This record gives sequence, structure tokens and C-alpha cells, in this order.
Amino acid sequence: MIRCIRSNLFSVFLHLLMTAQKTAIVFGATGLIGGHLLQGLLDDPTYGKVIAVVRRDMGIKHPKFQQLFADLQSIDDIKEQLVADDVFCCLGTTRKKTPDLQAYYRIDHDYPVAAAELTKAMGAKAFLLVSAIGADAESANFYLRIKGETERDVVAVGLERTHIFRPSLLTGNRPEKRWAETASESLFKAINPLLINGLSKYRSIPAAWVATAMRKAAEREHGGVHVYHWKAIKQLV
Repeated sequence: MIRCIRSNLFSVFLHLLMTAQKTAIVFGATGLIGGHLLQGLLDDPTYGKVIAVVRRDMGIKHPKFQQLFADLQSIDDIKEQLVADDVFCCLGTTRKKTPDLQAYYRIDHDYPVAAAELTKAMGAKAFLLVSAIGADAESANFYLRIKGETERDVVAVGLERTHIFRPSLLTGNRPEKRWAETASESLFKAINPLLINGLSKYRSIPAAWVATAMRKAAEREHGGVHVYHWKAIKQLV
């Protein structure tokens, strides 16, 4: 009798554990931050399912992992499958990869905003966005203006919780080496200790830190909009 009760209690516990697990969606899982984030989510017992919206097969085999194939033009086709608790957006491109400014804007602005709108419509509660230091919708700088407009328009979607991460130069092992970023990493390594107090937000930061901070921020239940610079990111890590 006691053994039967214990067995039933254990079954109930497992059921509660499984139903308590969350689902995450990652946009930009093939990037520097996205790669670290995806691996962290797959290792995190908080999440029972991790969905990556990608254009090509990532070649990852994991019982929690699901791929959805789409881009900005076709994302409406998979809307019904964009069901998650937490949505992580690490989308972004470079001028080298996308020299056409209209295409650049679609990737860095239109796609994150569409992701926020569609996932909110499907019940998402939290949206976590990678932006950039200096993001300002009124900036004369093309890159910073895009990031600022993206932040503004994602916030306007009105999810329960919006977390915005504004890193400076990202460091880490990139799939392709870019000499300018390699040089910048060396420079920032020398000047980071000099960037103190209000200037600390300009310090370079490991992409892995940003990814970890995003997962930690998703655990927070406080509603509203939250913005993280270098110091806040480091504290979360």
C-alpha cells in the first residue's frame, strides 16, 4: 500500500515538473550570442522545449530542440507554431553581409518587431532583445538609429515583460574572423580597466555573458521594460 502511494506521488511529481517547464523561442540562434544562448537553454532544466527559427538546418540533435524554417517574408506561415513563454531575439546583420540599407533595416528592425508581434499574439509573456550601446531612435548614426527604432517599436508591442540588452563590442570566437573586430578586441582589452563609473557601459563584453544574462533575466517576473548595460549584464551573470 505504502509502495503504491509512493509510486503515485512520484508520478504526480514528474507530471508537475514536466508541466512546469517553459518553452523558449530563439531568433538569431546561429549568431555569436544566439549560439551561446541556444546551448544554455538546451542545458537549462527550466525549459522543456526550445525552438529555433532559422533559414537552414542547424544539424543539432537534442530531445528538447525543434527547428522552424522561416525568414521575415515567410514567418506568417509558421505563426501557429510560435507558441512559447519566453522569446529571445538575437537578430542582426553587418554592413559587409548586407550592404543594401533597406535589406539591413528589414533584418535589424522589421524582423524583430514582427517576431514580437506574432509571438505576443500566440501568448508569449517575455521578449528579450539584443540591441546595442548608444541605441537612439533620434540618432544621426544609421546603425544606432535602427537599434533605437527597434527598441521603441518592440516596446510598443506591449508584452508583459520586455528585456533589452545593450552590449558594447562583443568578444568571443566568431565563425568568421573579421580583422576590424579582432583589432577592436585588442584595443578594448587595454582600455576596459579605464572605463569606470558611467563609462563602464562602453566596455567590451563576452557574448557568452550576454547569453547567460538573457536566460537569467527571463526568470524575473517583474513586469514592464528593463534595460541592461555592461554592469547590469555582469551582475546577472
